[in-house]
Amino acid sequence: MADIDIVVGKEPLINRENNKNKVFNRCVSHQQDELHSFRKYLRWMCVDHSSPWTAILSWTMFVVFTLVVPAISHFLLACADCDSYHSRPYDSVVQLSLSSVAAVSFLCLTRFVSKYGLRRFLFFDKLWDESETVRRNYTNQLNVSFSIPYSSSQTSLHIVSYFVIPCFLAMSAYKIWWYASGGSQIPFLGNVVLSDTVACVMELCSWLYRTTVIFLVCVLFRLICHLQILRLHDFAQLFQIDSDVGSILSEHLRIRRHLRIISHRYRSFILCLLILVTGSQFSSLLITTKAYTEVNIYRAGELALCSMTLVTALLILLRSASKITHKAQAVTCLAAKWHVCATLETFETADGETPTLVARNNHNNNKGNDDIITLAESDSEDYGDEEDDLDNNNIIPAYAFSTISFQKRQALVSYFENNRAGITVYGFTLDRGTLHTIFGLELSLVLWLLGKTIGIS
Repeated sequence: MADIDIVVGKEPLINRENNKNKVFNRCVSHQQDELHSFRKYLRWMCVDHSSPWTAILSWTMFVVFTLVVPAISHFLLACADCDSYHSRPYDSVVQLSLSSVAAVSFLCLTRFVSKYGLRRFLFFDKLWDESETVRRNYTNQLNVSFSIPYSSSQTSLHIVSYFVIPCFLAMSAYKIWWYASGGSQIPFLGNVVLSDTVACVMELCSWLYRTTVIFLVCVLFRLICHLQILRLHDFAQLFQIDSDVGSILSEHLRIRRHLRIISHRYRSFILCLLILVTGSQFSSLLITTKAYTEVNIYRAGELALCSMTLVTALLILLRSASKITHKAQAVTCLAAKWHVCATLETFETADGETPTLVARNNHNNNKGNDDIITLAESDSEDYGDEEDDLDNNNIIPAYAFSTISFQKRQALVSYFENNRAGITVYGFTLDRGTLHTIFGLELSLVLWLLGKTIGIS
């Protein structure tokens, strides 16, 4: 018997070793894997750190377009004695705001890629344990978010371009007008026209580089949150089948662990971006509401574009975080509904007199009542896309009553109620309540500042 026990005990160890080898093989990167399009995008943006030469190029581009070109533009090319249309009194706030946020974004992106690697940072090393639907949808979302515009594999613009291109076109029109109408007359290349052309191109490249780096990190956070939403939708299917409490608890713990990892990696970036954007907006409000300040589209147009860019980037982060937090906390409602449906089915089956919940649903469906069908369709149209597998008003089939005891279901629901998952920043959960608090604080500061500048009480 002892020999038999030893042989039986060795089997799981062999299986685990085989599984580890499979995971390791999955993590090996090659040129044509799922990240092929994203690597091309990083090389195209000169933020690739896969080799020493590309890292040197990346840091060089960062220093030139984030520090050198904005400094030269502000101190050497600014027109001090220009007319009211060509003067740039808010250029210091614009350059400092964009450069500071771009620097934080670039440093965070560099740290993410160098410390974790692309596959680990984007959780591709964890996809081997997900369903085929999750893997396919996540890979498609990655390609849509970061494929090179108008490439041979995809003809549509990627998501980053939706945010970058409109502001870049507006900035291009402003800069071309500013230089063409005589905003700068410094012939540092021996010819005024050539000098203005080079200066204009360098300023536009600097603006494009900084805004793209900012949106790149924000859309990466949105992509990673999208993966967790896909996993939560897949997790919701466990309540639709005959699952045991152990498998449900194990899967939820795995999702919570991944959300905690995301929060730990991005918490510094989210907090820094919130502080920098808030400081930038209050500085802009302060200098534009001072007495005898002339504000028009020529003088403050660049400042407005900068503000829209930074606020949009911050909203991408906050919306993605609050959305995944809402989805994660909706699991509690789903589990409670699952528990109620199973409990009702158990009592109705024990009575033997009242038709069961599933039987009543089937009976109502077979009645052919046109009013009920019309009402269901009307409710579905009213809700639109707000209902999904996690947050809906549908009755759950009561598979649990035959296999899971009431105490186990109640314990699982209590666990969900006391262990709410979501994105956190140093212990503060980024849910809708937190967003309301942030909005209230920002509004209070705005009213206080307006009271100091233009006398609003």
